Amino acid sequence: MRLFAALAASTMLLAATPALAQSAGHDHHAHKVDAKAALAAAVASPLREKDRARDQYRRPAETLSFFKVEPTMKVGEYAPGGGWYSRLLGLYLGEHGKFVGLFFDPTSGAFNEKSQQGIRDGAAKFPADVAGWSGMPADRFAAYTLDAVPAAEKGTFDRILIMRMMHNLTRWNIADREIKAMRELLKADGMIGIEQHRAKPTAPYSYTDGSKGYMREADIIKLMEINGFTFVGKSEANANKKDPANHAEGVWTLPPAMRGAKDDAEKARLTAIGETDRMTLLFRKRP
Repeated sequence: MRLFAALAASTMLLAATPALAQSAGHDHHAHKVDAKAALAAAVASPLREKDRARDQYRRPAETLSFFKVEPTMKVGEYAPGGGWYSRLLGLYLGEHGKFVGLFFDPTSGAFNEKSQQGIRDGAAKFPADVAGWSGMPADRFAAYTLDAVPAAEKGTFDRILIMRMMHNLTRWNIADREIKAMRELLKADGMIGIEQHRAKPTAPYSYTDGSKGYMREADIIKLMEINGFTFVGKSEANANKKDPANHAEGVWTLPPAMRGAKDDAEKARLTAIGETDRMTLLFRKRP
């Protein structure tokens, strides 16, 4: 009888082992996570207290929902920059998904030697940065420059986000090569979400070539289609009808930069307009 009980206990232990191993290995898709609740919790996190003032302009919950970003996904943020979205994505994806910083290809010809090193340094410290912002272990995060992404990473990303960066890719003449590199990283049904400062449809090319930060919606859609993507749709989550999108200093005229504002009255006028009018576009990788 004792032998039978021991064998039964042993069998139960062996049966449980795969589940324990799966849990220890952080199988991100092992159970369903309530995306809406997880996103709401990330947006409301006390760790975002300093970032929350800009939520009224950037509407992160609506934006990430439109991009269909789920907390179990592998998501890349292209050119993380100041970290506003990185801090939120770290909180949202850190527990059940995988968040990866995707940095410029330093060898693209757009950067001098000092900038190239700065890009590589930024990628190297990105996981630790996100860990510090989110309170989660650094191994939950990763980062690569686009010229040094391991071959095993290709075809593994669910989403890549390009947030207010398309104007730089255009004015530096690196848009095609960077978009193609990101396309290789996406799964067969993967998607790219783009938020970008929006010019008026009739704005001249001299104003929408990237130098002012504003771009025409139709131009970005065409650029993505040329580079192997199907246009899925757009959201007006980040629209701002008060922005005339014709500032001499471009997008940097408005908050938060308010470049060129000479006095408090001018700053108050610009603050009343708010941040730029922005398009929010979603594209699916085409076979």
